[in-house]
Amino acid sequence: MTGIERIAEAFESARASGRRAALMPYLMGGFPDLDTSRRIGLAYADSGADLIELGIPFSDPLADGPVIHAAATAALRAGVNLYDVLEVGRAISERVPVVVMCYANPIFARGLERFADALLDAGASGLIVPDLPLEEATDALEACDARGLALVPLVAPTTPDERLARIGAQARGFVYTVSLTGTTGERAGVAEGLAAVVRRAAAHTDVPVAVGFGISTAEQAAAAAAAGADGVIVGSRLVRAAGPGGGAGGGAAGEDVVSGGVGGDGVGGDPVSRVAALVRELAAGLATRP
Repeated sequence: MTGIERIAEAFESARASGRRAALMPYLMGGFPDLDTSRRIGLAYADSGADLIELGIPFSDPLADGPVIHAAATAALRAGVNLYDVLEVGRAISERVPVVVMCYANPIFARGLERFADALLDAGASGLIVPDLPLEEATDALEACDARGLALVPLVAPTTPDERLARIGAQARGFVYTVSLTGTTGERAGVAEGLAAVVRRAAAHTDVPVAVGFGISTAEQAAAAAAAGADGVIVGSRLVRAAGPGGGAGGGAAGEDVVSGGVGGDGVGGDPVSRVAALVRELAAGLATRP
C-alpha cells in the first residue's frame, strides 16, 4: 500500500467507525528527547489518533507559534537531526500513517530525490512543506508521486477561489486548511467563519479537508468537525503537555514549553501519560456523529 493509499484508508476508517472527523495529533520529533518523542507518538496511536503529523525541528519555522518554535529550538540544541526524527517516524508508521512536516530548506539542502527516498525508507505516508508555494512545488510533487507519497498542500482563509482550484487539483492525501490568519497556537475558540472556509476548500478538491491551527480542546475539535472538517489537527497543546511539568499557564510564552513551569493545567505524571490523556479527550470529542 502506498502512502497516499494509507492516508485515504485512515480517513475512510474514521468515517466508517462513526467518528465525526479523523484525528491527527502533531508531534515535534526529538522533543522533549528522541526516545520520549517516539513513545509519545506510539501513545498517540494507542489513544485514538488516525494519523500523525511529525514535525522536523527547524531554526526558522515561519508558520509555527511560540510553543512549537520553542520545542524545535530545544530539539536542535540537543543535537536532533532530520534522520533522527525519521527514525522516530519509522516506529510510529508501523501503527498509523505518518505525515512529515518539514520546511523547504532541509529538503532542498539534501536534494528532493534523496529526501523523498529517506521519507519512503522511513515508512512515511506524506509530506507537508509550509513554505513551498504552489508555483514552486512541481518538482516536489513529481518526486512524491513517483514514490506514492502524498504532498499535502496548505490553504488559508485568504486563499482566493482561483488559487484554491489550482491547489485542490494537485492535492494529495488531504488539504491542510489553516483555520485562521496567523501562526499555530492555542486559541479561546475556533475561528469565526470556519464553516465557510471548509466549504470553500472542499468545493475545490476531491481529497479530504483537514483543519489545523488554533484547535486545542475536545470542544474545539468537535466544532471543527461540525464545521465540515474531515480531519482535525492539534499541535501546540500537545507539544506544551510534552514539556517538563506539562508547560505553564496557557502556553503564551514560548519558553514555558522547555522550562516546565507549574503543572500544566494541573495535569501531572510523565509526558507520555499527559499527552495520551489529552489525545483520548480529543478522540472522545470526535467519537460520535450527530
